[in-house]
Amino acid sequence: MSHYTFIVNPTSGRGNGRRSLPKLEQCLQEKGVSYELVLTERPLHASEIAYQAAQEGRDVVVAVGGDGTVNETINGLMRAKQEGADQTTMAVLPVGRGNDFAYGMGMSADLATDCAIIANGNRRAIDIGRVTGGLHPEGRYFGNSVGIGFDAVVGFEALKMAPLNGFVSYIAAALKTIFLYHQATLVDIQSNGQSVRQPALMVAVMNGQRQGGLFFMSPEAKNDDGLFDVCIAGAASRARIFTLLPHFIKGSQFGQPEISFKQTEQVTVTAVNGTLPAHADGETICTDGQTLKLEILPRQLQIICPPPTGNQS
Repeated sequence: MSHYTFIVNPTSGRGNGRRSLPKLEQCLQEKGVSYELVLTERPLHASEIAYQAAQEGRDVVVAVGGDGTVNETINGLMRAKQEGADQTTMAVLPVGRGNDFAYGMGMSADLATDCAIIANGNRRAIDIGRVTGGLHPEGRYFGNSVGIGFDAVVGFEALKMAPLNGFVSYIAAALKTIFLYHQATLVDIQSNGQSVRQPALMVAVMNGQRQGGLFFMSPEAKNDDGLFDVCIAGAASRARIFTLLPHFIKGSQFGQPEISFKQTEQVTVTAVNGTLPAHADGETICTDGQTLKLEILPRQLQIICPPPTGNQS
């Protein structure tokens, strides 16, 4: 029988992590899961716990939190993997705000349903991204996305909106950001052996499909195809940004004149003038970076997820 280590961020989702504990334990006991719960106490603690669990050869590490907790857990497991400890599988129970990584893994956001998925133990391998630059010259891993520009500022502003939770905080933050960050930065984007210089309001480098619990930056992205899906938004007026937001919510932005798209294994974004605010899975990479290098690492991590349906390949 597999033994599960649950890394619980009690502050995720404005305290939803802590509130979910009684039901979580009840579900696990009903499923007969062998487990331990470890609560995080500080930033990066989830990374430390995941790293130690992998080094000790634990079977499964479950991130119970939002995308930040997931990101820390991925970084701990990947660091252990680079040191030869690569037998630990990851899972996620989404109790945070955006829960975009969990969405991409097919988790339901219903605790009982997701506990059943985890107990079932169906696994598949997914790609992991790595971004180098800003506050992380040594590199930081990510599972869902790196946002550069407008979408990064949206994430930073959403964190400040204490009374709000979930996608509501991201909508409010997006509206605020239109007035804070509406000037496109001139950037140089290198990928697929080509270099393109253009004004860019946003460069979203996606391994998953969604950001902010609501915005489908790349609705056709697959997290196991060995490629980033890169969505680039060029210069746009404040009024035009307002009209583009619903397209991102529906995932219908491609075909709009300001939006371009590419797939690539590696991409480097450099600010020609100005600076680059950026996040990875909602975690700050920089507020005023100059150059960010990103690469995809194919099928690096085993993840527990729902079994494939009959119409999936």
